Amino acid sequence: MTEQRNTRMNSPTEEALLLQEARHDPNKFGELYQLYVERVYRYVYSHLSDVPAAEDVTAQTFLAAYESFPRLRQDDCFAAWLFGIARNKIFDHFRRSMKTTPLQDWDSLGSGDDPALLMMQSEQAQQLAQMIKQLPEDDRELLRLRFLAQMSFAEIADLIQRKEDTVKKTVYRLLARLQSQAEASHE
Repeated sequence: MTEQRNTRMNSPTEEALLLQEARHDPNKFGELYQLYVERVYRYVYSHLSDVPAAEDVTAQTFLAAYESFPRLRQDDCFAAWLFGIARNKIFDHFRRSMKTTPLQDWDSLGSGDDPALLMMQSEQAQQLAQMIKQLPEDDRELLRLRFLAQMSFAEIADLIQRKEDTVKKTVYRLLARLQSQAEASHE
């Protein structure tokens, strides 16, 4: 399949075709793995903040998905189903380890040559991370699913069993609230 599949699916019909192929040929599940592994790993890591544990839980997620793939209904959203498995594996990990880890600081800002700009970006990233840490867990989870797992609003809605419009409004309100808090702190 194409290189673009590694980061994001081009269309729902392309994913549907790949799912159909995987139903008939289990070896095609590897293409689904390639399509989603990075997104699942980022999502898991955001919960665990531990590279070996995140790799292990990601592997467990795909093993469980592969084993239960024949039971996936045609009308199920694959991404929501897969991230539901990932959530369960994360919960299993926490139950085993009995510890919690905070949302990891995600610095997605670009780097430049100007040291002052880099320092300012670092401070802004730290401030944003602190604001995110203060959000309720449900809100942090929505941000993880949207930005780390790169799930669509429809996929998130399917996973958490809410209406798509409700999810979209909640995420946009969260972003607006974070932006206004950031602007207020700069004044």
